[in-house]
Amino acid sequence: MGMQPISFDRRLVLFGSVALAACGGRADAAPDAYATSPFRKISDAEWKKRLPPLSYAVLRHEGTERAGTSPLDHEKRAGTFVCAGCALPLFKSQWKFDSGTGWPSFYTAIKGALGNKTDFKIGVPRTEYHCARCLGHQGHVFNDGPRPTGLRYCNNGAALRFVAA
Repeated sequence: MGMQPISFDRRLVLFGSVALAACGGRADAAPDAYATSPFRKISDAEWKKRLPPLSYAVLRHEGTERAGTSPLDHEKRAGTFVCAGCALPLFKSQWKFDSGTGWPSFYTAIKGALGNKTDFKIGVPRTEYHCARCLGHQGHVFNDGPRPTGLRYCNNGAALRFVAA
C-alpha cells in the first residue's frame, strides 16, 4: 500500500492556531512552587466535606456558577481575593473591574498564584486558570480586558473568598 496524501482541514488548522495563541505567553515557565502542597493530596471526598456545594462543584469539578449570582461581583472594598479552597491570595481589589459579564473580573493576578491549561469543553479553545496551590478551578482568561494588560480574568465568585484590608 502506498502512502496517503496529507490533507489539511481548514477548521483544524484554524482551531489549532487559536489554541496556540490562547496559550502563548501566559503559562508560567518557572518551576511549580506549589508542587509539594499538601492541598494537592486531599481526596475528592474530603474536598466535598470541606467546601459548600457550589464551591465544591466549581473548584473540584470545573463547574460554573450562574452569571450575576455572586455577591463578590459587587465587592468594592479594598482587600484581597483568595482561593476558597486553600486561601492562597490570587487578586488585589484594585485590579478588579466591572466587565458586565456577571462574574468578578480582574485585569491581572498575583504573580505565581495561577496555573493555566487549554479547555475545549465548549468546542472552542479557551484558557482556563486554576489556583497554583490546590489546583482549584477559578475561571477563564480572555483577551478583551482593560488596560494595562488587556486581559479579563473571569472568575467564579464561588471559587473565591474576600479578605478586607
